[in-house]
Amino acid sequence: MNDRIEGARAGDPAALAAVVDRLRPRVERMAVYYARRCGEDADDLLQEAWLGLLEALPGLDVRIGSPEQYLIQRARWRLLDAVKRARLRRCAPLDAAAEELPDGRPAGEASAGAAVGEFRGRLKRLHQEIVDALLEGLTWREVGGLLGCTSANVAYHVRQIRRQYESWEKESASW
Repeated sequence: MNDRIEGARAGDPAALAAVVDRLRPRVERMAVYYARRCGEDADDLLQEAWLGLLEALPGLDVRIGSPEQYLIQRARWRLLDAVKRARLRRCAPLDAAAEELPDGRPAGEASAGAAVGEFRGRLKRLHQEIVDALLEGLTWREVGGLLGCTSANVAYHVRQIRRQYESWEKESASW
């Protein structure tokens, strides 16, 4: 199998087809399993898994570990990132009786936006970039990729942001 993976890395279409055929049952079962568990569409998750697997193929070193397992792991990570993004994008329906501003926004949104802007202005530039990326729905791993660091570094900064927010919230409550 390592020879086929090497061929696929080199751009051989027949070798790539052989690798895909060999891994197809595992990737499809994985997508169906997570679709059932998360309530997402299995075909969408399957597509994300294949993207993760095929993106990992050029950087694969067949001398280290099990190449098949590495490719499956990368497919799983991409699939789970898609699940996480979908979960973040879901919103609870707005109450029909909520007051609205003249432009159609809920009344609480204006004051919430001002509060977010005030807190965000207190943050360092790096922390502002992290908050903005996370609010866009990116995962910690994706944010780390954008900023050139690991997801563990992003987690460290998120803890700092959270501490700053808690102290800012206490200050705001005392007004």
